Amino acid sequence: MTRTTRTYWAAGTAVLLALLFAAAATVTAASDSDGGGTSARAPGLYSPDAGFARDMAVHHQQAVEMSFLVRDRTKDEPVRGLAYDIANTQANQRGMLLGWLDLWGLPKVVADEPPMSWMGTTDQHGGHTGHDMAGHDMGGNDMAGHDMGGGAAKPGALMAGMATKEELAQLGAAEGRDAEVLYLQLMTDHHKGGVAMAQGCATQCKTPAERDLARGMVEAQQSELTLMADMLKQRGAAPRG
Repeated sequence: MTRTTRTYWAAGTAVLLALLFAAAATVTAASDSDGGGTSARAPGLYSPDAGFARDMAVHHQQAVEMSFLVRDRTKDEPVRGLAYDIANTQANQRGMLLGWLDLWGLPKVVADEPPMSWMGTTDQHGGHTGHDMAGHDMGGNDMAGHDMGGGAAKPGALMAGMATKEELAQLGAAEGRDAEVLYLQLMTDHHKGGVAMAQGCATQCKTPAERDLARGMVEAQQSELTLMADMLKQRGAAPRG
């Protein structure tokens, strides 16, 4: 068995485990809810549990979008297979995260919440700890553009690891090997940001099922990072920066 085959098998196994975590998480969350659909232990609006669910749902949506883009721009089966796995896994996980917000009776979007601000939050049932709702620290200093614990987002990107509109347009215009390399590079960045966010939830979230899902995300995406590094090397390329 070649190194690439072993790595691909490991990544596929991690993806399956992540999906199993997600399915178990839904059952656990549902069993914790009362007749009105809201858990008696529901997290607060600005808690890490709720913030991670909202932010990771957005983060995952872009991964699904990029995976569909590359699927139509290459005939390379390993890349198409990876893209399918990522799209399928992250679409399922996104559904779980949004489902939890519904169960908790919390909104999927909070207009005054800066992306990833929950990573500096420890209060589980009330307001922000360390950041106010306008994205300032409690000393009144603007937090925009600063690292909130998961790595700073690059200019033009919403969260750490996410691609910009220009990069998505580049991917949409690329074909063949160029599309494969750009996708692998963009998804490598995306996974690094996603791993940092999931590690943050695994440390800070109080909902056991959500912590388990976050840990599954870390394992799956770290395996895929190894796989993507190998795939880039095969194409005479490397991860960016």
